[in-house]
Amino acid sequence: MTSGTWGTSWATRSAAAFMALVATTGCAADTTGAPRAGGGRTSSPSASASPAPPPGPPGALPRPGEVGRIPRSADGLPPVISSVPTRRKVVFLTIDDGWEQDPGFLAQVRDRRIPIAAFLTRDAVEARGTTDPTAQGGRFIGAGKWDYMRDLRDAGATIENHTLTHPNLVTLGYDGQKAEICGTSTLIRKHLGERPALFRPPFGNHNTLTRRAAKACGIDALLLWTATVQPGGKIAYQVPDKKLRPGDVLLLHFRPNLSRDFRILVNKIKRRGFELGNLDTYLKAALR
Repeated sequence: MTSGTWGTSWATRSAAAFMALVATTGCAADTTGAPRAGGGRTSSPSASASPAPPPGPPGALPRPGEVGRIPRSADGLPPVISSVPTRRKVVFLTIDDGWEQDPGFLAQVRDRRIPIAAFLTRDAVEARGTTDPTAQGGRFIGAGKWDYMRDLRDAGATIENHTLTHPNLVTLGYDGQKAEICGTSTLIRKHLGERPALFRPPFGNHNTLTRRAAKACGIDALLLWTATVQPGGKIAYQVPDKKLRPGDVLLLHFRPNLSRDFRILVNKIKRRGFELGNLDTYLKAALR
């Protein structure tokens, strides 16, 4: 967390979320709240119906006192987070890069109001250069470019930073890392209207220069993960007991068969008694 406050962009969208959450008093606290800036659209009401209030952030929202605190870093740089401190059976879905822009995935996020944070790489979104080998065989590589990401944002997803070209950042100096991170934040703001609050380093590799560069680019925290999602919706755990744990952050990628695999994954998580949490609001509570 940055010193003094925990980030202008996060503070702005959190203020909006708080005001709308107050406006929806009477709804379940873990299913309603406020739209993030540029949040989900609602269908037009019929002429005889009363206008419906805008939907809140998708997914489970934190209950009062539920979330543990993530302490500030002693060096004043953005913290590195792998999971959210909670005992509630809630996990968080994140997705990286932007290659396979599958309309079926977008429809699930929108229609089922599934909370997800997308960490975008420019070269993937714009289908530049050599395609990631693991994305080969996709039907929708770069199909919608930034329009697709705008639709995903409007469906309730949060849009975050994953560099311009997906390099191994620890091989770069400070200026090179800053160019990758700041360049992506600038591009996302240009196309989607707000800068990211979170940054995910490619391959999870980072050093102190990464955190310094992230702070200079307005990033509030680096987010890693506790489990990855493989083809077929299979969860690859990083813990010996091979089980989901409260607060886990799951990492997916925009890959072939995304719509099918995502449906399998979401159903599997719910069968195991876990809720899908809204990462944005949970991290706001943890970084208070």
